Amino acid sequence: MEKSVIISKYIQELKNELFQEIHEMFKHRNRPTSKRWLKSNEVVKLLGISHSTLQKMRAKGTLPYSKVGGLLYYDYNDIVKILEKNKIYSTI
Repeated sequence: MEKSVIISKYIQELKNELFQEIHEMFKHRNRPTSKRWLKSNEVVKLLGISHSTLQKMRAKGTLPYSKVGGLLYYDYNDIVKILEKNKIYSTI
């Protein structure tokens, strides 16, 4: 019993450290620091998703967008809100 508690605590600490590292990498990698509005290609690259996944997010209303002419634009702040809303906290 004592070993499982120690292992669970270790796993939780490891998970927290890994999450922090990923968060830092994401914060600095491919982040448009001065751009508020992103084109579809930029969103696909930023989130590491396919164009069809992005289209599904638009169709479901998961990710709001603006259309000007034939181009679609996404507010960077909306993307951050979606990521925050879907943050998962482990119960381990």
